[in-house]
Amino acid sequence: MDTPDRQLRVMVIDMSAGRAAILEQALRDQGCDVVARLSGNEDLLAQVARHSPEVILIDMDMPDRDTLESMRTLTRELPRPIVMFAEHSDSRTIEEAVQAGVSAYIVDGLSPQRLKPIMDVAIARFREFQALREELEFTKSKLADRKDVDRAKGILMREKGMSEDDAYGALRRMAMDRNQKIGEVARMLIAAADLLR
Repeated sequence: MDTPDRQLRVMVIDMSAGRAAILEQALRDQGCDVVARLSGNEDLLAQVARHSPEVILIDMDMPDRDTLESMRTLTRELPRPIVMFAEHSDSRTIEEAVQAGVSAYIVDGLSPQRLKPIMDVAIARFREFQALREELEFTKSKLADRKDVDRAKGILMREKGMSEDDAYGALRRMAMDRNQKIGEVARMLIAAADLLR
């Protein structure tokens, strides 16, 4: 995301205009491009889609339910590294914030010289989390494909009297002929067999 010759695109969310202006100036001094400054009442998902920030920085006394829910939605729809600075907090709020997608949760205010290192850590944690999430999705997809292929092989073996190897070969040929993944072909076969029952 961040390269030496390009500014990091940051969105600032702060209900205090004065505090937000100080934060924005500190970010600019650190070489960041503040693409939007929100008060917290705007539709976060729409604003992120509009401004495409690489990092979201939230500064508030203590996150409320609406803020946490907005972050949850954002993490689901348009995931971004989120850094939250809070004046006050408790372990439950921190846990909820992390579950909502916050990459770094800093209690007891912020200091301008710490901004860049904190954002760098948040970006690194976010990337690591996204990689794990993608790996999990890939594994789930492969497992689902394997189950569907086994089920489709069972249908071919039962209905066509094929051996397991022949049934698998037939599925592979169909997949290659249709330029589809074997899991997709297996699901189509299962759906067709279910219709004919």
